[in-house]
Amino acid sequence: MSDTSSLPRIQKLSTRLANQIAAGEVVERPSAVVKELIENSLDAGARSIEVEVEGGGTRLIRLRDDGCGIDKEDFALALSRHATSKIHSFDDLEGVASLGFRGEALPSISSVSRLELRSRAQGSESGWRVTGDGGDKVGKLEPVAHPQGTTIEVRDLFFNTPARRKFLRTEKTEFTHLEKVVKRIALSRFDVGITLSHNQRVVQKWRPVSEQAEQLQRVAQVCGTTFAENTLQIEFQAAGMRLWGWVALPTFSRSQADLQYFFVNGRIVRDKLVTHAIRQSYQDVLYHGRHPAYVLYLELDPTMVDVNVHPTKHEVRFREGRMVHDFLFRSLHQALAEARPDAAVPLAVSETTAFSAPPAADNFPTQPTQQFGLSYPRPTSSGVSPRAVQEHLQGYQALAQSVTTGEATNPDSAENTDIPTLGYAIAQLHGVYILAENQHGLVLVDMHAAHERITYERMKNALEGEGVKSQPLLVPLSINVSEAEAKLPATFDNVFAELGFVVESMGPETIVVRQVPSLLRDADIEGLVRDVLSDLSTHGTTRRVREAINELLGTMACHGSVRANRRLSLPEMNALLRDMETTERSGQCNHGRPTWVQMNMDQLDKLFMRGQ
Repeated sequence: MSDTSSLPRIQKLSTRLANQIAAGEVVERPSAVVKELIENSLDAGARSIEVEVEGGGTRLIRLRDDGCGIDKEDFALALSRHATSKIHSFDDLEGVASLGFRGEALPSISSVSRLELRSRAQGSESGWRVTGDGGDKVGKLEPVAHPQGTTIEVRDLFFNTPARRKFLRTEKTEFTHLEKVVKRIALSRFDVGITLSHNQRVVQKWRPVSEQAEQLQRVAQVCGTTFAENTLQIEFQAAGMRLWGWVALPTFSRSQADLQYFFVNGRIVRDKLVTHAIRQSYQDVLYHGRHPAYVLYLELDPTMVDVNVHPTKHEVRFREGRMVHDFLFRSLHQALAEARPDAAVPLAVSETTAFSAPPAADNFPTQPTQQFGLSYPRPTSSGVSPRAVQEHLQGYQALAQSVTTGEATNPDSAENTDIPTLGYAIAQLHGVYILAENQHGLVLVDMHAAHERITYERMKNALEGEGVKSQPLLVPLSINVSEAEAKLPATFDNVFAELGFVVESMGPETIVVRQVPSLLRDADIEGLVRDVLSDLSTHGTTRRVREAINELLGTMACHGSVRANRRLSLPEMNALLRDMETTERSGQCNHGRPTWVQMNMDQLDKLFMRGQ
């Protein structure tokens, strides 16, 4: 007979231990405490929040707000687990609209600190105070003088859990984490004033704002003025969703993903689907290895997003992931495409940014290529011929004979009262750069990079007009896949057809490729199809084939564009400038490098110490 005396017995955890376990999920460090407390204040309707910390938040965290406060009768529940005023039924959980809803923050924080809670509810004559010291019980409820709202003091964090306290870093490091949390929340609610102090010194102060210009000033406070100066303000609505905010121009990119803020219904999230959609929208304009920067807000029906995925509530799950992905990609792709010289924000070269977009012009010729009789050949049935690129280049050469000197090129001409955004060419430097004069000063253009983008966009547009041509394989390609992937060709047959593929399922773990895009007949078809299947399985959509075709077109455009050391006449240079002004994404070449920069008169005067 076996001995069962040594077997572990099931027993109920004490309230204190249960709270400390919960604290391990939501209270990793002082910054997590501040996050939970500020979110509670926002849910309480606060419009002014003051956060004071000492010792990086380990010695003291004090938060004051002007929210609705806590009723006397609710104080006992305020420090109890699974007690909340934000949800009452499963239907409420299905469409959570508040930031906090788990009912674990205050009891979890109280279990690992010395906590004091003071509050006066709206309409109450007196405030009330209660304390907790990390034990199972809370102190006696006492009356106290207090304005409407709530004050919470958290002292000696992790004093009773030394194992957790030893994992904390230096005071400076902990405060850096804490400040980042407050900055993210400041970006989420422009209508709320927030003050952050450390060791009796005000570090950050944001006043409530409502106008877009003022909102951008707060963005500049958090993300830096250079980011704010290099952004496009966007707003798109479709299918019950609204996307708005600021995206950085492709020429303002980062070596790491440290300037990326994405909010869903006011909650900052990290989501692979969102990151993938945004990354793809920058695919054609971002320099290799660089990361986009953005502050974006997605608003949609709360029932369409599950925020109850992770204890810290940083992750979400969209119920219609494919629709959200498509909306994000199309919106940002359109915004970046429309960021032409005539629509970009007024920026210039400075010590902190090596390139930028130019100021907008009110009026200039919008169809110079038609005016000068240029045309762009459509692709042949087997793809885009390099001859199309050469004919495009010859069109610029023909301008030297077809345009008389000074016509539509002379900035002093009486007929040209409105100077185009990129101005008029005045010279060519070492056969590489075009120097132009506009109303703001000097414009420098990398003529090869600019013509490469123009040629590339023309080739893409021509290809879009005819669609992707398919070519049958002499020997169909059989690929072994998983059972789930084998079902995808039937589910997404319209997607494969649009991409130029004919793919069929031939068994529970086998698919057969019968036709492929003509332009990619020499590519790694099996690898490409596997990537497409992976995208469809994860995101419900794919851009792999389009990216592969664009990469080929980009190579053709690069080889066919005007080369360095090639001398252009003034009419040819001006025709190139006018094309840039009407071409999508003309601020960057196909590899993400800038095509032009602006130096205004103040910068030029500074170089020569004029006025000093």
